[in-house]
Amino acid sequence: MNQDILEEKKDVVKEIVSKAKTNKTVIIAEYRGLTVAQMQEIRRALRKENASLAIYKNSLVSRAFDELGYTDKSMLTGPNSFIFSEDEFAGMKIISKYARRYNAVLHIKGAIIEGQLCDEATVKELSKLDSKDSLVSMLLSCLEAPIRSFACAVKAVGEKAN
Repeated sequence: MNQDILEEKKDVVKEIVSKAKTNKTVIIAEYRGLTVAQMQEIRRALRKENASLAIYKNSLVSRAFDELGYTDKSMLTGPNSFIFSEDEFAGMKIISKYARRYNAVLHIKGAIIEGQLCDEATVKELSKLDSKDSLVSMLLSCLEAPIRSFACAVKAVGEKAN
């Protein structure tokens, strides 16, 4: 094999490893049958949410998986697209929306979410959740309610005593 080609492949593997380490979510989706226009539409939607879609050879992704320590490579068959997302949920929500719209030609196979391999069902369930910030705010409001009620009760007792 030509040395230049070998170096290019090593660079691509390094790029995949780097993207997988710097992004919180990597979604693997089969895109067999998507048109160029549909692919551009998905890419535009992902770009708005600081996510990106890339196409790599499965053999190079397999080598990147080896470097990252993942042994399950069952998702790496067929024509795959790889969605890299800085946010845990943004990329999942967008690709799930398009997977429903183009269900005959776009299939989510799985994901790497914060270092954990997940299957298709997990990705679909997580895509239904609100964003991490809104989930945290809901939790905080639930924690705040009893404290607020207690403070109101103490205040009422104090006012009644005076």
